[in-house]
Amino acid sequence: MTDIRRTLMWVVFTMSLVLLWDAWQKHNGQASMFGGQAKPAASASSAPPTPASAGVPAAAAVPAPVGAAPTAAALPAAPVIQPAGERVTLTTDVVKATFDSQGGSLVRLELLGYRDAVDPRQNTVLFDQSAKRLYVAQTGLITNQPGIALPNHLTQMTVVPGERNLTAGVNELQLRFESPAVDGRKLAKTYTFRRGEYTVAVKHEFINQGTAPLSPQLYLQLARDGNPPEGESSFYFTFTGPAMYTEASKFKKIDFKDIAKGGDIHDKAGENGWVAMVQHYFASAWLVGAAGPREFRTAKVAENHYTIAMVLPLGEVAPGATKSFEATLFAGPQEENKLAELAPGLELVKDYGWLTVLSKPLFWLLTKLHAVLGNWGWAIVALVVLLKIAFYWLNASAYRSMGKMKAVAPKVAELRERYKDKPQEMQQQMMRIYREEKVNPLGGCLPIFVQMPFFIALYWVLLSSVEMRGAPWIGWIADLAAKDPFYILPVLMTVSSLFQVWLNPAPPDPVQAKMMWIMPLAFGFMFFFFPAGLVLYWLTNNILSIAQQWFINRQLGVNGK
Repeated sequence: MTDIRRTLMWVVFTMSLVLLWDAWQKHNGQASMFGGQAKPAASASSAPPTPASAGVPAAAAVPAPVGAAPTAAALPAAPVIQPAGERVTLTTDVVKATFDSQGGSLVRLELLGYRDAVDPRQNTVLFDQSAKRLYVAQTGLITNQPGIALPNHLTQMTVVPGERNLTAGVNELQLRFESPAVDGRKLAKTYTFRRGEYTVAVKHEFINQGTAPLSPQLYLQLARDGNPPEGESSFYFTFTGPAMYTEASKFKKIDFKDIAKGGDIHDKAGENGWVAMVQHYFASAWLVGAAGPREFRTAKVAENHYTIAMVLPLGEVAPGATKSFEATLFAGPQEENKLAELAPGLELVKDYGWLTVLSKPLFWLLTKLHAVLGNWGWAIVALVVLLKIAFYWLNASAYRSMGKMKAVAPKVAELRERYKDKPQEMQQQMMRIYREEKVNPLGGCLPIFVQMPFFIALYWVLLSSVEMRGAPWIGWIADLAAKDPFYILPVLMTVSSLFQVWLNPAPPDPVQAKMMWIMPLAFGFMFFFFPAGLVLYWLTNNILSIAQQWFINRQLGVNGK
């Protein structure tokens, strides 16, 4: 029976090494052993040289590949690649947004309240259209009426003069683009920024100055390369890529490699829902408040150039009439509570994985503790304390069992030596000792396994919460989302793990005994590269576990044995 407990510990250790290797493989662009997304290796040359020259979705009735170049029935079959237009920059209290007059697209977005993960002297840049990066928000019109071309994100537009900075006492800032009236067909886009918000109201006005009725469709699109954000760790994996939501299928992440393969990988149509691009800590999404028919498109437009779009019919527009449509573009941090207020399911872009059902209440409790303590580091400590209190008696049972195992370890070792050539009799004698001493060999494992989902869920809460980014704790810890600059927390965590090994009963097998000491060193090495908030969480858990186990071992009289 005692070997079963050792086997369980070996399984945990082995699986941890396998998952670590798998995360490393995905980070370097290799296929996952479990079929998950492989992270494309970041490459400056992998961004398409002319990202704005493609990616217009086909109209709904045209059986063209999604995201392919426009067909004759939708837009000119071979559009001329136009140079980038005029760049216009707007600055609010939270963002600095740059637009290109070619299509009126948002091509760069700096988040003024967040520092860059690689260079803390710079702001975090979410959207970017440069030689290194492609991540932009695009919109335009398409139609399935033969011979009709409508303004889209390739169309050169005129910038309407206006204020470019959100001044004191003003709560809104607007930017308007107008396309030329080609054959009487004109599109105007108006972006409205509001103080303190990461949402942008986007109003589209289609003016039909021609002589025939038209039936335009509006596409709301996000385009990006498949590279992970710079500064991502090789020691843990977070999702980067498109996502979507419908009431029918709920939240779905979409791997870049699945888009490249094509096929039926997501809902194609619905009466509600949104599309998004997700990365660690941040996201962007096109939101439409009113229910109504829409189609969802994903495409690999060019090498390392992917799109996700939502296409909505605007209905028939009579000659001389104007059709308006309003949407919302979100681009900013994954602040869970605020996202939940914007659209159903939008908070799910903050990826907790399969333990969402546990992670969400843990995050709620963490925010309540932060509201009282005013510091995210101390809130982490307090949350771990509460979890340890909640599981106190379960832990006490486990530690009492391990303490008894430590007490009888000399007797077990003697039996192993005496009956080493008689395994069946050895097992019978060991079971006799366990009965006499009232020891359950599995008693130290099962309570710990019951708690593991809660602590793994808390791990994902701390890894995913943008609130940790730039949040200080004490002294040298100025950012709980960055690694400890002096490695003090990882060293303390490793030492505490080794002390726990000393408190536990030593395996009778010398090889297993050595591995029990190697395991904390292996995990400790990984934690040297983990965010300080995660290490603080594990260190606090270790210290509380040591205190409880030391107290129980002292009651049993087995400390130091």
